[in-house]
Amino acid sequence: QVQLVESGGGLVQAGGSLRLSCTAHSGAASIDSMWWYRQTPGKQRDWVAVITSDGTTNYVDSVKGRFTISRDNAESTAYLQMNNLRPDDTAVYYCNAKSYYGTSVAWGQGTQVTVSS
Repeated sequence: QVQLVESGGGLVQAGGSLRLSCTAHSGAASIDSMWWYRQTPGKQRDWVAVITSDGTTNYVDSVKGRFTISRDNAESTAYLQMNNLRPDDTAVYYCNAKSYYGTSVAWGQGTQVTVSS
């Protein structure tokens, strides 16, 4: 069973940077794509970025040019480098692993990112 553990959130001023990490502690061989989502109180969880097993990436328009998703397969870890952060990036960020069938196999515990103006 896949277990994902996140780290790297925090408080940063607008224009600053943070890097989130998401490590699979078991079952990594069953993972195809790694996703980052974010959620604010009272709203649905929205996807932010995705990286597939072959390294293909995609981003929601609002973070293109500012966020970069990457993965280290040897370390079973995915990263989200967030630059030029804005107050509207404030949210709880969750990583998600999906199988080769596109089904969700695990969620991280979530990490708070707060951007002050």
